[in-house]
Amino acid sequence: MTFLDSAVWGGKFCSDGWRHSPARQPVTEPATGDRLGTVGVATAEDVDRAAARAAETQRAWAATSPQRRAAVLRRAGELFTEHAAEIEDWLVREAGSVRSKAGFETGLAIGECFECAALPAHPQGEVLTSEDARWSLARRRPAGVVGVIAPFNFPLVLGLRSVAPALALGNAVLLKPDPRTAVSGGVVIARIFEEAGLPAGVLHLLPGDGAVGRAVVEAPEVRVVSFTGSTPVGRAIGERAGRLLKRAHLELGGNNALVVLPGADVARAASAGAFGSYLHQGQICMTTGRHIVHESLVDEYTAALAAKADALRVGDPAREDVALGPLIDRGQLERVHCIVTDSVAAGAKLAVGGEIDGAGYRATVLTGLTTDMPAWREEIFGPVAPVVSFSTTEEAARIVNDCEYGLSVGILGDVGTAMRLADRIDSGKVHINEQTVSDEPNAPFGGVKASGTGSRFGGPAANVEAFTETQWLTVRPDIADYPF
Repeated sequence: MTFLDSAVWGGKFCSDGWRHSPARQPVTEPATGDRLGTVGVATAEDVDRAAARAAETQRAWAATSPQRRAAVLRRAGELFTEHAAEIEDWLVREAGSVRSKAGFETGLAIGECFECAALPAHPQGEVLTSEDARWSLARRRPAGVVGVIAPFNFPLVLGLRSVAPALALGNAVLLKPDPRTAVSGGVVIARIFEEAGLPAGVLHLLPGDGAVGRAVVEAPEVRVVSFTGSTPVGRAIGERAGRLLKRAHLELGGNNALVVLPGADVARAASAGAFGSYLHQGQICMTTGRHIVHESLVDEYTAALAAKADALRVGDPAREDVALGPLIDRGQLERVHCIVTDSVAAGAKLAVGGEIDGAGYRATVLTGLTTDMPAWREEIFGPVAPVVSFSTTEEAARIVNDCEYGLSVGILGDVGTAMRLADRIDSGKVHINEQTVSDEPNAPFGGVKASGTGSRFGGPAANVEAFTETQWLTVRPDIADYPF
């Protein structure tokens, strides 16, 4: 039996053990439409039961020694390493990842677990001064039960980056993966922590639709909601959580800019731009969605980028050596094509691509855009690179900031000019002489404006802030004297 053998999880969800479900959904390979298995679907009632059980087990888990919690996280990292090849196969087949992306994502999961293994030993508060003869402490306590709702594009790491720190800090977790990636974004995580020694009932895997997500947000036991996904859904979750006086950590969409400064090495810049726009078929919140190139380089850059795009082969990454795999489903494929064709109808020029290729989409370069065209204004979530020019750094800053999103920006070229430009940009992340897609377990991650509620993921400071509450504690040597 393999680590992810369907005999363990087929037709089931995980809530205090693997449970059969009368409702089931197929696990489908987007490249071929083949069925890879079947997972059990949870209901709102299942969520309610899981939340109640999680609240019970959380207190004992929080009381577990920091060394024991750290050992579980370390063992999880070791298990990800031991079973990396099998996990990568699932990322390729279920999520449509090319092999290099699957390896990158699994590596991030390993790093996340080892990074979070240090959290239980991290300082959990501070000593405050006090005017009275007492000790005064601000200490961090586990939030309690954390609800995690994860997306399809990097299903493993974008769920794990909330699950791992929440567990490390003494919380219980309800995890709802995207239905399209319930194995690589859900079963994998549940199996890893099951084998790592996490007590039963602390982590619950609850696949399902929007009704299950709403139940996770609304469960009274859930005090923190961590959501990664689209901005419209994030707004709805934020509104619902706000009415219930719950904290919602929202990592949402992006329409990220890559600025190519005058004098930049065009060949290197085009390579960076191609990677930023076409990695995982552009289905990444950090994808380079806008190429803003100095007028002295724009023609040369566009030609170089188009040549890169034209050479990228589309196909089935499980059976072929390809650069671009399938889009996650037919609906997303048609949406991308509609954005491209609507923009061309409005006057944009197609330098290369713009075609559906089986279950995938050819790497595309668009020029001649105006700022009101959908390919420029919208988050495409597909392998499309729109290019415009600028003349001054002031104009470049204006173009970058003229966007509802603010997640990631790359600036290529002279470092001094790039530093001055970075100071004028509204973005959660800025990368100088790199493209827009970058993530490390110890680095803060998050966006501003419609990209979310700031850096709530990555690194000890962000994780402790995200998944704990502050409690003021005072201690004095004797009972105080009072005037009553």
